[in-house]
Amino acid sequence: MSKQTELVGLARTTNLDEVNAAYSAGALSNRNLIINGAMQVAQRGTSVSSTFSNYLVDRFTTSTTMTTYTYSQSTDAPSGFSNSSKVEVTTAEVAAASDFMSFVYNLEGQDLQRLAKGTASAESVTVSFWVKSNVTGTYILEFDDNDNSRNINKSYTVDVSGDWEYKTITFEGDTSGVFDNDNQLSGLLRWFWDAGTNFTTGTLATSWEATNNVNRATGITGTFGDTIGNYFQITGVQLEVGDTATPFEHRSYGQELALCQRYYERHNATATGVRMAAGNANGANSLTTIFPFLTPKRATPTLSYNNIVARQGGSNTTISSANVIGKSDAGLTADLLTATTIVTGGGYHIRASSSSSYIELDSEL
Repeated sequence: MSKQTELVGLARTTNLDEVNAAYSAGALSNRNLIINGAMQVAQRGTSVSSTFSNYLVDRFTTSTTMTTYTYSQSTDAPSGFSNSSKVEVTTAEVAAASDFMSFVYNLEGQDLQRLAKGTASAESVTVSFWVKSNVTGTYILEFDDNDNSRNINKSYTVDVSGDWEYKTITFEGDTSGVFDNDNQLSGLLRWFWDAGTNFTTGTLATSWEATNNVNRATGITGTFGDTIGNYFQITGVQLEVGDTATPFEHRSYGQELALCQRYYERHNATATGVRMAAGNANGANSLTTIFPFLTPKRATPTLSYNNIVARQGGSNTTISSANVIGKSDAGLTADLLTATTIVTGGGYHIRASSSSSYIELDSEL
């Protein structure tokens, strides 16, 4: 028997149960549409105090109109995970009619094409996650179609205060409204923690419908923002095609970091004087600089920095502002404006003026 015949015979006699068992054990890759679902990567830091929306743990942002809270990357997590995202109330506030508190993950349209949304073959999707809170009750998870202003919402419960609980929620496929096939915001998951009457006085949208605020959080019983010390933690977030949750798809830290850096990357200085970029003076107060990417970006990022200076011949020049010129897959080009006159045509390097200096490139959805 030839090797080719042997291979054909092997393919024909493959046990389908073995394939399904491998899938159920999480052996197959690229099931999870969520990046950093295990909350491992936090390039911006491990804690931030905020009043409104804020990113901290990569790819996950708070979205809120009320109260003051601390958003942190916590080392408290269920078995099999090392980190979670935690939001804790530090200033209590009762939700007004138009208020809400939520946690959000944004998705590109080109990553959602496998859902076949807007066609007769539209796929169901299942979200699974671990949650822990000291506020028991009913909460709402929303899957939102940003391209067509449609959404579907399902409830789940936090049953026990202070315990990790595993939740799975299935959203049926939507035969209306196609996701755009591009690198822009198309879909998002929103965990509602608190909501005012503008979001709770209708009938919960358990089937896909045109967005109507009063139907988005109906049935929520937790009043998360009204007590200092209330907290909400989440990890192990997975979004996959189908009506069944499979075991969490773990990726290496290096893989997760590179995927996160498509949307955001931060260059931190380790000490004063560290060189962080280079460029050339093209005017009396203008320095053209190239900031290399560690990973190609989703779109042209915004540039932010703290405590950096331009240096040539032993002298430092303060940077007053930056204008982004454009990007390639390799990096970002920007004109840095200086507070004092510089030597036109001279080469400069950008260096840290303190150990807390950083450069960040933000291309979040």
